Amino acid sequence: MSLKYSVYLSTGFVGELASFKDPIQAYETLTHVAQTADELGFETVWLLDHFHPLIPSQAMFFESWTTAAAFARDTRRVRIGHLVTGNNYRNPALQAKMASTLDVLSHGRYTFGIGAGWHEHEYHAYGYPYLDAKTRLRQLDEAVQVIRALWTQEEATYAGNYYQVRGAINQPKGVQQPHIPIMIAGSGERVTLKLVAQYADACNVQGDIATIERKFDVLRTHCEAVGRPYESIHRTALTLCALGDTDEQARSLVPGWAPLVSPVSDIQSYGLVGTLGTIRQRLAAYEAAGVQELVISFSDTPQLDTMRRFASEFIQ
Repeated sequence: MSLKYSVYLSTGFVGELASFKDPIQAYETLTHVAQTADELGFETVWLLDHFHPLIPSQAMFFESWTTAAAFARDTRRVRIGHLVTGNNYRNPALQAKMASTLDVLSHGRYTFGIGAGWHEHEYHAYGYPYLDAKTRLRQLDEAVQVIRALWTQEEATYAGNYYQVRGAINQPKGVQQPHIPIMIAGSGERVTLKLVAQYADACNVQGDIATIERKFDVLRTHCEAVGRPYESIHRTALTLCALGDTDEQARSLVPGWAPLVSPVSDIQSYGLVGTLGTIRQRLAAYEAAGVQELVISFSDTPQLDTMRRFASEFIQ
């Protein structure tokens, strides 16, 4: 197995566009990051799906689906994916149609990632009901079935407790066969990873190496329960990269938004934080844990220095 590397590109979620005053300049800067990832040989540019920064502010933030469509036209080789789209933000039948169109726009380079949603403030701000986690996971289960139906049936029909479609036609269905790859992100061991085993082509987890190994063991058990080969699921993990001439310098480069996502001490202990030698060791640990694609948030994005240096060392 050869570990692949991808770029996690926030479109303003952690305030990285706060210094921009001109929206066109901000957008073109993001586009340049995606194009550079394309040129450097990264596997995928992954976009998150939110509407305003994690800490609500007036800083710029670009909607991910329209941005992904633009990236599909402005790149040539790199895959485009969502990590992940929030299920409750769009009706799943419409979501299936949008994804099919995006797969065509990208000439078959799109990966559809979906999750149950979690950003409660955003739900309330934009007028979406924020239901309990159990209900949101049940909705996710049904939504994935609706989406798969629109991608595989001539006239899709589905009758669930939350979603119904009746003779829904979706043409073109996309380019990739048998359908657009589906990623279900999240690492809940009883429900989310079971949904991955049932429906997904890929998963995404995060955490230290021991946590990732445990999540993959749970996924393997779910795959056995549904009679599916574990190796048929593409396994990805999310991490942060801060590269320095010394480990101490690299730790000082962990961005200020990092504590909003995970404790800094955790990121420093298992993320790609350190010298080239330290990072090389941690890449080997991720690969040994079973990760096939590492999705990397570079510490200085939208600057390109760390991305370029990483690519020159680790992408052949």
